[in-house]
Amino acid sequence: MAETKALIETRLVTEDLEVVFDVIPAPNRHSITGDTLDAREIAIAEGLAEIDRQNDSIKVQLDALVKEIDRLTNHADGVDYALAVSSGVIAGALDSFWVGEFNFQRGKAWSNQTVNNFVMKVAKSQGYEGDDRLGGAIKFLEDKFKLPSDSVWKSAGAEISAKSHHLDDFAHHPSPIGLFFSILTQFTQEGYFSNKNGEFFPITLDENGSKLIGHDFPSKILCGTVNWFMHLVSDMSGSNKTAGAGMGIPGPLISLAKEISSLPGFKDTGLAKHIHNAYVKNKFDLRAEMAVGYELGRQALPVVLNEAIVRAFYFVRRLAMEIKATTSLSKIDWEKVMPWRNRTIVRMLTIAHGTFTAIDLSDAAIRAGIKAIRDEAAAGGASGGAIAATTFGKDFILRVNFVGIGRLGIAVFSDMRMGWQLNGKVDERLTLECQQLGLLHAKIYYKQSSMWIAAENGQNAVYQMMFVAQQAVAYHVASIDAMRSNSQSIESHAGHIPVEFSSELSDILKWS
Repeated sequence: MAETKALIETRLVTEDLEVVFDVIPAPNRHSITGDTLDAREIAIAEGLAEIDRQNDSIKVQLDALVKEIDRLTNHADGVDYALAVSSGVIAGALDSFWVGEFNFQRGKAWSNQTVNNFVMKVAKSQGYEGDDRLGGAIKFLEDKFKLPSDSVWKSAGAEISAKSHHLDDFAHHPSPIGLFFSILTQFTQEGYFSNKNGEFFPITLDENGSKLIGHDFPSKILCGTVNWFMHLVSDMSGSNKTAGAGMGIPGPLISLAKEISSLPGFKDTGLAKHIHNAYVKNKFDLRAEMAVGYELGRQALPVVLNEAIVRAFYFVRRLAMEIKATTSLSKIDWEKVMPWRNRTIVRMLTIAHGTFTAIDLSDAAIRAGIKAIRDEAAAGGASGGAIAATTFGKDFILRVNFVGIGRLGIAVFSDMRMGWQLNGKVDERLTLECQQLGLLHAKIYYKQSSMWIAAENGQNAVYQMMFVAQQAVAYHVASIDAMRSNSQSIESHAGHIPVEFSSELSDILKWS
């Protein structure tokens, strides 16, 4: 053991005697064993700190999961369901009495008028000063804005006709692909076609087509863009000889289908022939697509109304509930108020559109059935029900609101998808809670280890206290022996002590 330094040191010196009194500090554990802080205690402290860090991270993730689970949980009550059903009934009544059946002829009349007016308006904006006949406006635009590949197909002999060349020539497509090939023609002097068999091939421009090619880069881009668009306008309503009735340009949908049919993987599928027949035989051009869009737009009105009623009710009711709960606009949780991105509004929309579709299908079936019975009765029942079946099927399909069915499908899918997400989030929360429980167990083990180390340290402290006590007793006995020896020495030297100290010395001797 290292030598202990005295706190206080006193010396008494005479001619033949020297007495030294030392006051030393009590020994402690570290001075006895030479140990520093236990390495196990350091490891335990570091382990507990890491557990706390991981636990804090899990708490943050759990808080986020709780909010997400609440968003994905349906909180709709009876009032919400009643409103959703009522909204569906209102929209169904509007569809039954105002929208009615799908009428392609009505849509075609609207699209023809719209396209004709557009062509006339564009022609006049470009300087057309003739009468209001559509043929004159079309001829004016055709003469002013020519397309290099417009007539090159005539000498190619590649199963392309006057009725199909707007579909077969990619530069006549009102799509980004059509614009691309129009500009490409300016640089390659070739037109790009695909016939009814799906065969894609270029055709070199003739002398007339080459005259329509730009002389430099800017002019090529300008001709490929401006002439392309204005020439398509001139072809929307057919040629100037068949204005308003002839073959127009293909619409965006059939143009896309034609472009896909010319790809290698679709070439031998027969898709190109079906598209050719739809365009040439059924005259499904841009105006036909617009007619379908017009009728679908009519069908969309009750669907949009149904959507608006449900979302508006959700917003107003949740806003009132939030104001009542918080008593302050500044404390409103707007995520709970906004009518989107939560399971409750999705469920309400599913019920509303489901109700609307049920009413729509029922109305279509009833009206189609009544008409089928009348037609069968008018035929005297001679068809054996064939006329009734045919009439019922046709009228039922025409009266079905396909926009509503599509919106119902989206709502159902969204509801199911949120259900799947909810299950995943619940499983994720359970996993994090298990991890959190494991961390708590680990923390208990660390605490137990710390307790056993503390017990061990306590035992060491007891042993050290006993050692110090033994040292103190030994030191005390040694001190008494020294004092007795010193007293005897003093007594033997008493004759040398002056007389004036004899009485004090006698008292000391008596005490010892």
